[in-house]
Amino acid sequence: MMFFLWLFVLGLISYFLLQSSISRITRTPVWLLWLVIMAPALIWSGWILVSGPSKSSPPDWLIIPFLVCPFLYWLLVQLGRKEITSETAEITAGDGTEPAKAKPKPALRPITPEEETSLRDCFPWSIYFLQNLEFRPQAVVCRGHLRTNPEVAYETIRQNVERHFGDRFLVIFQSSFSGQPFFAIVPNPHRQSAENSVKNEPLSRPLFALGLVVITLFTTTIVGAQLAGVTEKIVQSNPSMLIKGLPYAITLMVILGIHESGHYLAAKFHKISTTLPYFIPVPFFLGTFGAFIQIRSPIPNRKALFDVGIAGPLAGLVATLPFLIWGLYHSTVVPIAKNSGMLNFESFNPNFSLMMALLSKLTLGAALSSETAINLHPVAVAGYLGLIVTAFNLMPVGQLDGGHIVHAMFGQRASMAIGQVARLCMLLLSFLEPGLLLWAIILFLTPLNDEPALNDVSELNDWRDALGLVAIGLLLAILLPAPRILVQWLNV
Repeated sequence: MMFFLWLFVLGLISYFLLQSSISRITRTPVWLLWLVIMAPALIWSGWILVSGPSKSSPPDWLIIPFLVCPFLYWLLVQLGRKEITSETAEITAGDGTEPAKAKPKPALRPITPEEETSLRDCFPWSIYFLQNLEFRPQAVVCRGHLRTNPEVAYETIRQNVERHFGDRFLVIFQSSFSGQPFFAIVPNPHRQSAENSVKNEPLSRPLFALGLVVITLFTTTIVGAQLAGVTEKIVQSNPSMLIKGLPYAITLMVILGIHESGHYLAAKFHKISTTLPYFIPVPFFLGTFGAFIQIRSPIPNRKALFDVGIAGPLAGLVATLPFLIWGLYHSTVVPIAKNSGMLNFESFNPNFSLMMALLSKLTLGAALSSETAINLHPVAVAGYLGLIVTAFNLMPVGQLDGGHIVHAMFGQRASMAIGQVARLCMLLLSFLEPGLLLWAIILFLTPLNDEPALNDVSELNDWRDALGLVAIGLLLAILLPAPRILVQWLNV
């Protein structure tokens, strides 16, 4: 029964992701794409429904759909692909963020012929030698040769455009497929006017955010009470027993809140307009689907993109580790069960993760051996989930935090290639650890492209590159299983 509940949740999540992202770039029906991407899970669940969970399904029934469906999904998206315009493009950010409001339809020609001379004057020949202008419905593409540092060139030309045109336009600096940097002058969808400034939705809604916190605290407390062994019958006879769910609820919400606060503070540091962190309460599953912030203005450059992307996972990890270690210390060691694994909190086997194996052995010492497992304390469950959230957000795919990080480090085109490799690696890893199957499917539903920064050419400095490599190392330490030689040496 629990398996089919997970399948139902997966189906809802996958359909929502397709409807909110892929539907805007392809004419292929969403239901068809959903059916293709869900085919492996549907085949697996059909086998369990007919034959029962005790009988293993033929390997071909699992391997062939996982190989065929991603290719078929990509083919269907490409066959129905439509041009992305500013009417459909939306600015999003990070883990679980929502799209911004639809942009107004741009003028067919952003500037008049008389304004073209003013635009050309914005490009000093010693900064960027302008060769030609390409007029498009959504932009004026300015091509030429870069003659100075990309950051200096962008700031100089941006200031010149603002001096001539005010806040009418955004200045975008990107690299073409051939590697040549070019400028694009596009209508500013975030321009404030006297007419629309009153109608705009308030950026910060503290009462709404606080209400979501209260509701999420209630739903996570219910789940925490269940983890503590409090049944529905006990709650009905003594509602005060729900208080046993607070350690899990408070721990998980603190971790998620600090994660999103990291994004929020980094965005504020770079003067990026953003909402407060919002929690997503649900009355089942973990009690919450996490939290998100909503970016309301463009990312200025790759440094800001990197800082906003990495601030959340690092802040969340710093908050997670103390809770996880405390929870492991107060957990109990039990004889290992046949169904021990990464999702069995009553018989938890930490060997699927190098970091979990090291932390578990460090905390529990000799009591933990190859013949034993861990009955996780509710705080340890919340800390473990915080670690999982950190790892998922560090995946270098699309608009996840890890996707922002590799985009900022290596550029947009390279980040898409890295994201595709990461998705395939996660798919292969799910064959070794079935608990990662949900991740693999969600990653294949996640678009590879990440919204470019306004200045998407200037590269990061050395210390940011080094920090990005540390983040990738943390992801591998969480996801990859402990090596056999280490497992034998630690006796776990």
